[in-house]
Amino acid sequence: PKAGSVSTMRIEEDMKLDFKDVLIRPKRSTLKSRSEVSVERTFKFKHSGRTLTAVPLLAANMDTVGTFEMAAAFAPHKCIVCIHKHYSLEEWLNFKTSSPEALPYVACSTGSSAADMEKTAAILGACPEVTMICLDVANGYSEFFVEAVANMRAAFPTHTIMAGNVVTHEMTEQLILNGADIVKVGIGPGSVCTTRKQTGVGYPQLSAVIECADAAHGLGGHVISDGGCTCPGDFSKAFGGGADFIMAGGMFAGHDESGGDLVERNGKWYKNFYGMSSATAMKKHSGGVANYRSSEGKTITVNYRGPVSATILDILGGVRSSCTYVGASCISHLPARTTFIRVTQQINNVFGTTDEGKGGHVPTDAQQATAKANGNTDAAAAEEPAAKKARTN
Repeated sequence: PKAGSVSTMRIEEDMKLDFKDVLIRPKRSTLKSRSEVSVERTFKFKHSGRTLTAVPLLAANMDTVGTFEMAAAFAPHKCIVCIHKHYSLEEWLNFKTSSPEALPYVACSTGSSAADMEKTAAILGACPEVTMICLDVANGYSEFFVEAVANMRAAFPTHTIMAGNVVTHEMTEQLILNGADIVKVGIGPGSVCTTRKQTGVGYPQLSAVIECADAAHGLGGHVISDGGCTCPGDFSKAFGGGADFIMAGGMFAGHDESGGDLVERNGKWYKNFYGMSSATAMKKHSGGVANYRSSEGKTITVNYRGPVSATILDILGGVRSSCTYVGASCISHLPARTTFIRVTQQINNVFGTTDEGKGGHVPTDAQQATAKANGNTDAAAAEEPAAKKARTN
């Protein structure tokens, strides 16, 4: 613009796509069985120099998902959990003692403040087997955050650093150039994230993954597709779009290993689940929503789903099947074998979206007793009016 003139907004006319907007075109395959597909990958990271062999599924660093219990359940599958940042050093030490086999498959989550840095240093010093850091903020476009990534790299030169979140190529490149090994991609796609509603800011997840993966791979970095997966097929689409890892929250909520209270309503069992920018999370960890901001997350209940292992196997089974449809013998081959087709509909919902064969989980007697003691069952709710009346009398 000319000196003194005001820059105006602009519109990008090309279509941006989400997982729901595409399907994967099948291709001729020589694979005879899903069992022939490998879901493990071996990564060599740009800055840390470390090598990791794992199944690239990540549980999000939310305190209802990124739990130590989840890590113990993920480790046998070689899947990764980003442990939420609200555990104390003492709790980390207890986890190290009780589940040493899980330590190679966890990341220590942290924020960008000086206090976060100090706590991270204490945890990693006490748990040297933990070699991954998840540096997580809602807005990865801040120059302060870029400096935080550089400072984290200087402080932990041999740790593998995940950093985000961003959704465009230029910030993906900037984070990698400043020390991130892996960039987290996603603004607003999560099931309990309301950033797009509250701010109008975001980017359709599949297009974001394609753009950021291209930028990262050109610099020797990697990306995580963070959020937006609603079914196993979405994981395959994210891998097909170039994601090296996939992080999910809602898909892993509601299990035995998840955080959140177990509640009964009209004879059915649920677990609480909330976003980390929700009023619930901010009240729990910060004393409430500050008067200069709004909540950008919501609190819901999800169906109780039993042990998380069944969900992990369901997702991986879907990914293996996707690979057989396109002739990819391992998930690292999926991008080269993927052709996306634009669609107006991908699922037939004439009988609804619920699969009754995957539902009906009932908590153990001990879990139900704990829920009742916490006042979260139908029986407890029925008893409360009588107890209140007795106290009044």
